[in-house]
Amino acid sequence: MNQILITEKLYITPELKRKKKLYKIDFIVSIFLLCLLFSYYIYAEYDKYSEEKKSQEILARMNTDQEFESTYLYDDTTIKVEDNEKIVVILADEDSSTEVDTANLSSSNRTKIKPKDVMRTEAGEEYYVIAQITIPKIGVDYGICDHWSYDLLKMSPCKFHGADPNEVGNFCIVGHNYRNSKFFSKVPTLENGDIIQITDVYKRTINYVVYDKHVVSDQDNSDTTQITHGKREITVITCTNDSKNRVIVKAREQGT
Repeated sequence: MNQILITEKLYITPELKRKKKLYKIDFIVSIFLLCLLFSYYIYAEYDKYSEEKKSQEILARMNTDQEFESTYLYDDTTIKVEDNEKIVVILADEDSSTEVDTANLSSSNRTKIKPKDVMRTEAGEEYYVIAQITIPKIGVDYGICDHWSYDLLKMSPCKFHGADPNEVGNFCIVGHNYRNSKFFSKVPTLENGDIIQITDVYKRTINYVVYDKHVVSDQDNSDTTQITHGKREITVITCTNDSKNRVIVKAREQGT
């Protein structure tokens, strides 16, 4: 018996005690870090849920009926002229320009000016909703803010550049890829032939058919060109899953 006790006492050396102490410290630190990461995950998911809730509130504001003003303007984002005035449409790939009388433009090319339902972010940034984007295949249904900023992108897709919704030109829309089912996370899964619907504040809904999808660098803005040869187009933009590049989905008005 004494032999066993002595052997056990000799076995528990100071070095072994030190290692056991380090193991305990490592275990406690690991548990702490695990709790910290889990808390961050919960916070991130809650934050995404909050932003998703805000985006639905934005969409609800867009669908609230309001009185329209009676003034009509032709609007191609860069040019606004009263009825019966003339505009010059210049195509970059042609040597000549074509004069267009706005009195003969179809009603679809005229925009009623709707009073802006101005909202504010928590930081005080003003914005309003100009359209609704619906992509049935991937369950997207959001309002589109009139301009983009990092704060607004957290809440909803935004206009990035170009023509106004459902007007001739290239309406460019940017949205976050959260790598889940929210916002534009599933946009990279779209394929040629898929339908994207844009409903403007005047309740016009136009179907756009996807005809191209590709990836560009975050510095490449060539897809925002407004040369559409008189057609309505949209460009949907989001990040790749690693956030290093941009996924571009281009669509053209159905039937054109």
